[in-house]
Amino acid sequence: MRPQILYPLFASVTSLPGIGPRLGKLFEKLTGPSVVGLLWHLPTGLVERQQEPDIPDVADGATVTLKVQVTVHLVPQRPRQPYRVSCVNDTGAVDLVFFNPRVDYLKNLLPPGEWRLVSGRVERYAGALNMVHPDYILPLERAAEIKKIEPTYGLTAGLTPRLVLKAVAAAIERAPEPPEWIDAHVMKRHQWPKWKPAIETIHHPASGADLGPDTLARQRLAYDEVLASQVALALVRQHNRRLAGRPCVATGALTSRVKAKLPYDLTASQRQAIEEIAADMASPQRMLRLLQGDVGSGKTVVALFAMLIAAEAGGQAALLAPTDILARQHFATLEPMLRAAGLRLELLTGRDKGKARERIVEGLASGEIPFVVGTHALVQESVSFHDLRLAVVDEQHRFGVQQRVALSDKGKGVDLLVMTATPIPRTLMLTAYGDIDVSRLTEKPPGRQPIDTRTIPIDRLDEVAGGLRRAIAHGSRIYWVCPLVDESEVIDLAAASERYEMLKNIFGLRAGLVHGQMKAADRDKAMAQFQAGEIDILVATTVIEVGVNVPEATVMVIEHAERFGLAQLHQLRGRVGRGTGKSSCILLYQTPLSETAKSRLAIMRDTEDGFRIAEEDLKLRGAGELLGTRQSGLQEFHIADLAAHADLIQIARDDARLVLEMDPELVSERGLALRVLLYLFEKDAVVKTIRSG
Repeated sequence: MRPQILYPLFASVTSLPGIGPRLGKLFEKLTGPSVVGLLWHLPTGLVERQQEPDIPDVADGATVTLKVQVTVHLVPQRPRQPYRVSCVNDTGAVDLVFFNPRVDYLKNLLPPGEWRLVSGRVERYAGALNMVHPDYILPLERAAEIKKIEPTYGLTAGLTPRLVLKAVAAAIERAPEPPEWIDAHVMKRHQWPKWKPAIETIHHPASGADLGPDTLARQRLAYDEVLASQVALALVRQHNRRLAGRPCVATGALTSRVKAKLPYDLTASQRQAIEEIAADMASPQRMLRLLQGDVGSGKTVVALFAMLIAAEAGGQAALLAPTDILARQHFATLEPMLRAAGLRLELLTGRDKGKARERIVEGLASGEIPFVVGTHALVQESVSFHDLRLAVVDEQHRFGVQQRVALSDKGKGVDLLVMTATPIPRTLMLTAYGDIDVSRLTEKPPGRQPIDTRTIPIDRLDEVAGGLRRAIAHGSRIYWVCPLVDESEVIDLAAASERYEMLKNIFGLRAGLVHGQMKAADRDKAMAQFQAGEIDILVATTVIEVGVNVPEATVMVIEHAERFGLAQLHQLRGRVGRGTGKSSCILLYQTPLSETAKSRLAIMRDTEDGFRIAEEDLKLRGAGELLGTRQSGLQEFHIADLAAHADLIQIARDDARLVLEMDPELVSERGLALRVLLYLFEKDAVVKTIRSG
């Protein structure tokens, strides 16, 4: 149960004064359904209000507070004209301007002859000073309500700065004085304030410097957030350790058969990863291991050997892929190797229907099918396994925890191997997984050549097209990636469909198109034509980023490369250089470039090391954008900035580990305070894993 002290923060946002159902929907969109979301909605800037300057001295665009006397209401003669209220003081005149106003309301609020305080942004128009829709209109005795310095917040359509300011102030009033969950030594060493004063301070910045990530109040609240995350991860790990695993001991009977059929030798890091996985699977604890490897480093083959160990122990293994294309590709890679060794692998995706699907579902339930590759279709309730021993989840950041758990729950003591080609910096690894065991593939398979990466301004497009004609004449296949599907009026980017038309005029029917808005069958058909060599140049959006394997493709053109993140550019570049031929990547950019874009393109030119690229990306962009956290299944932080607060993550991780060693059930005084912290950051499900008392 959520602690009572937090009830006011988890009440609906509509419980705050002045927020009814209509505004409630807007606030829910901006900060979430509960009051607590407003506390995490940090100021983005400051407004400084000049107090009662002389009207002739006021600069155009300034924000001012003026004491004025209302003289006359000027009702518009024609529709769409603004409603004006003329006001004066002993230094000059100002018009208050309103569009689509409620006239009766304004006449009550601003009766002629009365004095009022008005505050807002002013502008000069035809020599007269105007204040459009003032932020404040108050009687003189309420002057204290207009602050000289006021924070500004991100908004959504329909919400005004004043409404958000009032809502945040009401949320802060509701904030309790919780028990202290941070270790006393850590508090003292960093000189951090208590939780409630920190919340108050962060929402009342006195200067621009107070908006940064390194103020004591922001550090403290960031630490709270990463501590909640680390304690939650440590509890999940503790819970998983308690769940009995089932030792899967490799006999070598199947692995030796498959190894004999491999057309190449395994790399040293592949061999090491297989040894680490085999040791985990043989232990009585459940395996939870992350296999990280750059694009083309051979993760699928490592997963194959893990699957073989599960089968040698008499069980089944399943590989879960995020897309139909990727599932089919894994199937195409693994099936010939398993078939050559006399073993059966099946494919199950959402597109399998009727008798064909029934046959596979029955084979998995009876144990007749030892190996399966599939998409989300594998986690449906109708799919059950005879004895699932190993679940492999590929491109794991595309899946939420729920899908991983759903697949693990289809067997008893299922070992879990998660794979990603997205290099994750250590800082993010800690926030996403805590202490997960990691195997890294650091080498490319033998025979792969480095990719020649060049940056070229987009106005040299004709030269690039000419170069491609020569490359195709020599048998190359080419990817051309665009950031959008159709021409956007807002952002002037070349859309994939428009670029496809241009290239089709040059290359005729040898050009194809794939993008996310096409039907899956049409997309697969275009991909298959490209793989088969029926088309030479494939124009695409980033749908080809993950998992497409065409060894003959040796040229990657990325248009408007400055608009992509480093991790994404690296993933896209990894679509070429998969065969033994020389490959190149052309990054087309629009001038002028920002400093960040220049740095990003320079890093791409300098290195192919995905882990170095990921670390640089974290520095350049911060974690929020690094993997597109909303889509990635990686946790999104409200207050912590993973680049600025990286050192806090390590401290929180060590502290979480220590606390749970001494108090695994969180029943001590500090343990109970940490339970409040977990509920504050909505880790309710994790608290339930603690055995009571």
